[in-house]
Amino acid sequence: QGHLVESGGGLVQAGGSLRLSCRGPGFDFSNYQMGWFRRAPGKERAFVAAITSNGRSTYYEDSVKGRFTISRDNGRLAVHLQMNNLKPEDTGVYYCNSYPSVVVEWGQGTPVTVYS
Repeated sequence: QGHLVESGGGLVQAGGSLRLSCRGPGFDFSNYQMGWFRRAPGKERAFVAAITSNGRSTYYEDSVKGRFTISRDNGRLAVHLQMNNLKPEDTGVYYCNSYPSVVVEWGQGTPVTVYS
């Protein structure tokens, strides 16, 4: 079934940028709508952004609109999340998976910490 591997997280000052990547060794997600999710400290994992299988449509949680951009490269089986103008409330562990239905086991996620 394959699995998901997220990368690109780190420690960044408010206003900075990060680019997250998600790859799925053994999981051909080119036919799936894919999403990014965030588990903030003390909170449940929540939706952040999604992209259709062909990459033509994207969806965002209100607080990240205009700051985050989701993209995908089906040829390389990769999904990315460009995060600009980061805020402390963006802190959390970021995961990718199919959306809205999860069809593969969650990966380890990649942690993002934004300090002011």
